[in-house]
Amino acid sequence: MPAPSKQTARRLLLVTSATFASLALTAPVTLAAPTPTPTATSPSPSSPAPSSPAPSGAPSGKPSASGSPTPAPPAGMSSVGGEALGRPGPQVQLAGGAPVLPKDLTARSWIVADAESGQVLAAQNAHWRLPPASTLKMLFADTLLPKFPRATQYKVKPADLADVGSGSSMVGIKENETYSVHDLWLGVFLRSGNDAVHVLSAMNGGVPGTVAQMNEHAEELQALDTHVVSPDGYDAPGQVSSAYDLTLFARSGLQKKDFREYCSTLRAKFPGETVKNKKGKTKRGTFEIQNTNRLLTGDYDISQYQGIAGVKNGNTTNAGATFTGVAERDGRVLLVTVMNPGKDDHNEVYKETAALFDWGFAAAGKVTPVGELVPPKSAVATAQPGAKPSGDSAGEAGGAGAGSGKPVAGAVAERGSGGVGTALAITGGVLVLLAGAAFLVNRRWPLPDLVRRRR
Repeated sequence: MPAPSKQTARRLLLVTSATFASLALTAPVTLAAPTPTPTATSPSPSSPAPSSPAPSGAPSGKPSASGSPTPAPPAGMSSVGGEALGRPGPQVQLAGGAPVLPKDLTARSWIVADAESGQVLAAQNAHWRLPPASTLKMLFADTLLPKFPRATQYKVKPADLADVGSGSSMVGIKENETYSVHDLWLGVFLRSGNDAVHVLSAMNGGVPGTVAQMNEHAEELQALDTHVVSPDGYDAPGQVSSAYDLTLFARSGLQKKDFREYCSTLRAKFPGETVKNKKGKTKRGTFEIQNTNRLLTGDYDISQYQGIAGVKNGNTTNAGATFTGVAERDGRVLLVTVMNPGKDDHNEVYKETAALFDWGFAAAGKVTPVGELVPPKSAVATAQPGAKPSGDSAGEAGGAGAGSGKPVAGAVAERGSGGVGTALAITGGVLVLLAGAAFLVNRRWPLPDLVRRRR
């Protein structure tokens, strides 16, 4: 067995301390998480729409660019992942040579994290509970993707689409037409189709049961700021999440091969409606759908971001624009979440995300982390001394076990050699602990081949 590198040794120590911290946080955190604040209901699509005021009852702060009061974050927020993440305002610890944070960031909440180590490089109001819009579909996908083989065929019933919210973003599903599960997930990820979400929820036994499963999975991921009411992210009273939780959903989902494929697909053919020609023969055509993630596709005022590979965007009246993205550069994979920029310029959420990505890649290794992305509860339980490590199956329970099996463009390479002294000094009891949490050290973060082709 080859000796671990210095970097691996450091990661072993990091995971040891992080796991003990997670064990200490697990019980009290549930009590610390604030109760969801009901928001004003206003039907709106998940496709691009103007930013809007925050949930009713939120405290007001300084005026926004439009002149209306900007709500202030709560004084006390959850401390999951680290005490600093529960403080209002920007949280960053710059070291020598580290760049300063980007100027003109107007988002109410944002976070920059290393996808592999889980280190949070910087954040602002990371645990502010805000309406998530269609970024909540990441949790929906992470919860339901393993349930149905992609080749499964399903004929849509009228009742499946009866409760789709007025003004929702739609991919164009028709009643009494048959779609594959693969088609439906393309509709969810590329067009943010609420109709596709409701059909998949019907296949899963209905919306109420799906919502319950999503809330259960959020708790398993320790995403305790999240309360799901509608599986598609459509504005609903009490439906909230946070930049921290959305990043946990992305990190978990990206361990699933299908999740990575769908969230990185630029365009695809989608089944159309069956029609009869003049001779009475039926024919079903297709139409093209394109991903609405503008860092992935580019737009007239923003370029495709180098190394981008997803994840999910959203926009509703209550949530404003929201986005979680993942990108790889020079062997490092970062996750960035931005929620509700105050500036209402076109594609502002993507511009602020790109600025935070640029900062994160430049600052990595030059800042002291202000927190961490905690592991799933099942990983913490497995990591307890005396527990039997369950490998990928434990990871799958928390969204970390599925994948292609071999690293591609986003796999973070191990660098350096030697440095075995620290690793050999770890006691047997801690080795048992680390065995259960091995995915935090050794788990690769493969991104689609699409990234490699772009480079």
